[in-house]
Amino acid sequence: MTTHTNLRLAVLIDADNVPRDSLKSAMEEIAIYGTPTIKRIYGDWTSPNVGGWKQSLLENAVTPIQQYGYTTGKNSTDSAMIIDAMDVLYSGRVDGFVLVSSDSDFTRLAIRLREAGMYVIGMGEKKTPMPFIVACDKFIYIEVLREREKEQKAAARKKKAETQKKTAERSKSAGKCAEKKTGEDTERVPEEIVALIASSVADLADDDGYIDLSNLGNLIIKKKPDFDPRNYGFGKLSNMLRYLPRFEVDVRTTADPHVRPMYIRDKEA
Repeated sequence: MTTHTNLRLAVLIDADNVPRDSLKSAMEEIAIYGTPTIKRIYGDWTSPNVGGWKQSLLENAVTPIQQYGYTTGKNSTDSAMIIDAMDVLYSGRVDGFVLVSSDSDFTRLAIRLREAGMYVIGMGEKKTPMPFIVACDKFIYIEVLREREKEQKAAARKKKAETQKKTAERSKSAGKCAEKKTGEDTERVPEEIVALIASSVADLADDDGYIDLSNLGNLIIKKKPDFDPRNYGFGKLSNMLRYLPRFEVDVRTTADPHVRPMYIRDKEA
């Protein structure tokens, strides 16, 4: 059964109406709701105004769709995106759409997709007109995602500085051998991976702050496809989480003694 957390999603992005530095944050947010099986971005890639998108598109595996501006003052990108959306709709390959734009021209498209039974998520800046916002099942402001990313980076830098300070203090008292060993332990799981796990816990945690281990693992993989606990010397994600003091691992009992679900909580949340 398809739910609003495991949808097959078509992500269609209007390059003319979204900031390029928000793409990574947007794709991480989309991973909470499902798997983006189609990822396309529309624009006139011969224009110097969109030249800075290249690296972001490569890092997030988004396919650029070329659309020339045939007439000055007319936005042909919108038309191409709408036509593609209807083609994808009739193909029957997805359960929902993510329309990334701050342009009200996509209001009718959002309404039409919902009429066809699609779950529609909108993403745009706070300047987005209200008609487009209310035409979506859910609308997410890009400014909120960017602010969250800044907070996560600041927290990761602070945590790294604290770890380095503690390592230095222990090294002074324990000598050079202890210094080497502590350094190896500290670097075993990079801070950016700890931050990725923490943000994923926060995305799907219940009211008590816990998330099921399997759901956590699935979300991390959606955000970072090359994530593997074995990269950091752990056979399983559960072992990795037990090693990290930031996270609490709660193994719960059920009526079946052979079924013991595992839940994770971020102690610093």
